[in-house]
Amino acid sequence: MKKPPPKTSNCFKTGLNSIRSHFSTHPRFWLFIAFLWIQALIISIARTPPPCFPDRTSAVQYIPQPQNVVVLSSENVTKPEPPPPTYTEECPSGRIYAYDLPSMFNKDLVLPNCTDLQSWNWECGIITNHGYGAAATELRRVLPEDLYKSWYRTNQFTSEVIFHHRILKHKCRTIEPEYATAFYIPFYAGLAVGKHLWMNDTSKRDWHCKMMLKWVKQQKHWKKFNGSDHFMTIGRITWDFRRLTDPGKVWGSSFLNMPSMQKVTRFIIEKAPLEEQDVSVPYPTGFHPKTIDSLKEWQGFIRNYTRERLFTFTVTNPNLPSDDFRGLLSSYCRNEKDLCWLVDCGASDCLTDLSVTLKPLLGSEFCLLPREDSVTSRSVFDCMIAGSIPVFFWKGTAYEQYEWYLPGEPESYSVFIDHEAVRNGTSLVKEVLMKYSKEDIKKKREKVIETIPRIIYAKPNGGVRSFKDAFDVALDGVLERIKEEKEWADFL
Repeated sequence: MKKPPPKTSNCFKTGLNSIRSHFSTHPRFWLFIAFLWIQALIISIARTPPPCFPDRTSAVQYIPQPQNVVVLSSENVTKPEPPPPTYTEECPSGRIYAYDLPSMFNKDLVLPNCTDLQSWNWECGIITNHGYGAAATELRRVLPEDLYKSWYRTNQFTSEVIFHHRILKHKCRTIEPEYATAFYIPFYAGLAVGKHLWMNDTSKRDWHCKMMLKWVKQQKHWKKFNGSDHFMTIGRITWDFRRLTDPGKVWGSSFLNMPSMQKVTRFIIEKAPLEEQDVSVPYPTGFHPKTIDSLKEWQGFIRNYTRERLFTFTVTNPNLPSDDFRGLLSSYCRNEKDLCWLVDCGASDCLTDLSVTLKPLLGSEFCLLPREDSVTSRSVFDCMIAGSIPVFFWKGTAYEQYEWYLPGEPESYSVFIDHEAVRNGTSLVKEVLMKYSKEDIKKKREKVIETIPRIIYAKPNGGVRSFKDAFDVALDGVLERIKEEKEWADFL
């Protein structure tokens, strides 16, 4: 008799037959289930790293520390201090960034072995004492001991060096260009061009200027505003840098006519009329007080100084033609010896001995200031610092040059006599000046004395912070101008 098969085998066959029957009845359902299972298997394999590689998803990895190195916790690490804000109470108009130009554009242009002024070499004395020059020890015989120490043999073309030194030490300078309002270009253009002014090779006069612009135009901060937030100092008059394309106009460099310079502000000792980018700044003189007390002492000294002559006149060029107005004044002064103190720099060295010019200015009520080779001169500021009242003969001189510095009412501090009237003899100098009473002269002199802090360059290493000098007036003005231009651009 045949044995029946085991029940388990029958159950397995029955279940398998049932699945086959269900799969044949619902094939799409089972295909969907198989698809989901395969996807789950692939994801599981992808997320599970193989045992032979480190787990890259781990948040923390062990990195062996080198020996003899102390690992500090985050609490002990000193974080770098953030840079100061661009605008503060001390720097309300922002901060200045000074480019570190290659030395060929500044330091290499000065004479390394020239330590004092020399009448035959205008470059001498420019670099000495950060541009202030050697001490004017010859004034010991003219001034009290506590006053002559504020005087130096300063070259009239040294403003480039003085401004550069002062900006590097300025409280609002930043070494982070991203936080700067304005950018200073320390290019000694006056020295670069002045070396070749009396030569016929115009390409040499332009070479340093072109190379400097090529360098600065590669800086990213120049590109942002195309140079409109950049400024510089030029130690010579504007006409030394505006050579025209006319072949007959061969004087000077074409630096200020170059397209890249049209938006750059420049401090210059004499500007071009109606040129907004030119800002006239005072010629450097020999007076550089270190403290507010030294300044006040000097103001008191010139206020009370006994002045025995009515006016003085300084001739810088003794070989003047007879029709030159300065020659006319020289002859007039020689004929009025009781009233006029004539200083002839051809007979005495006015550059190396400041007493030659200072003593006559101290001893005169007025000083005569005709136009010289250009419309302005250092004589204007030498005159005022000595407490003498300036007498101008052309209106297009200081009146239209130094708006940031001189009083807005010319008659409050000076006298104007038309040069044509003097030539025609209808208005003699002494007749005009003698009409002023002692009280009138006193008022004018007081205005001159009041103006002195704004037209001198103090020596900051003495801690001068109590008054704004010529440098401060210039820097505050250009920072405010650039700040307003940027705010207006952002508004638009």
